[in-house]
Amino acid sequence: MLICSLRSFTTALITLFLGVGLATSAISQARTSDASGAEPPFAHSRQGIRELYIIAFGLFGPESVFASEATKAGEIMRARLQADAQLLVRFNDKRGGSATSASLAAALRSAGKAMDPNKDILAVFLTSHGGPDGLDLVAGRRRETLSPRSLRAMLNASGARYRVIIISACYSGVFARALADPRTLVITAAAPNRPSFGCEDGATWTYFGDAFFNQALRGSRTLDEAFCRARDIVTRRERNEGFEPSRPQIAGGSEVLPLLAGPQPEGLTVQAGRRRSLNRATCPSR
Repeated sequence: MLICSLRSFTTALITLFLGVGLATSAISQARTSDASGAEPPFAHSRQGIRELYIIAFGLFGPESVFASEATKAGEIMRARLQADAQLLVRFNDKRGGSATSASLAAALRSAGKAMDPNKDILAVFLTSHGGPDGLDLVAGRRRETLSPRSLRAMLNASGARYRVIIISACYSGVFARALADPRTLVITAAAPNRPSFGCEDGATWTYFGDAFFNQALRGSRTLDEAFCRARDIVTRRERNEGFEPSRPQIAGGSEVLPLLAGPQPEGLTVQAGRRRSLNRATCPSR
């Protein structure tokens, strides 16, 4: 089983897999612009309804697991959180792709322009290899590192006030430290000093993606409940397979979780259909 932070493997994989194709999802690339940074279309927020805008990016093209995970995670988030949420999925494959820093910034700007920041929620899911400096981004011969500082700047520039950021990568806890605040819920696959597992070419999910989206979120009422279930699932799996636990993280979001789980402000229509009081984004002690 490959560890998601094996950067020494990256160059060999890029060389080996260039020119080999990966089929795209029907909801993904067709709805987006190219990699030039042009802003993709989002419909403007409707009055009286709290809207959810979902952006899911698979950043590492040489391994198809990240494209698969971004596509399926986006679909599950929309199904579980708001059936008519606007969803934008982008990913890179072995030939290239449009999931770049420029296109991510453009997508966030576009969502921010369409949203009403006083009521709407932006959800972002990113999946890739990672390291202490951030996320690896590989689209053909284009290689970048998306740092916590860069992502924070993009999010702030979008104007979105209420944000959910989920990152599946090794060392992704570095993003929790940089991004989390009362209006920004951050969920990561690993602690800042831990790898995560399961990023094999041809796989459908990473370990964390499978535990959080494919298992826990399908049967949970809220994101924090799903996280607590997923943390237990992935920790058991890692220990059973002899890996040091990745220690998934959750931070911030005290003002966001009630918007997804509880009654909407007066005059708004509840779309997500989930009502539960929430105290904080932490799991019960074990």
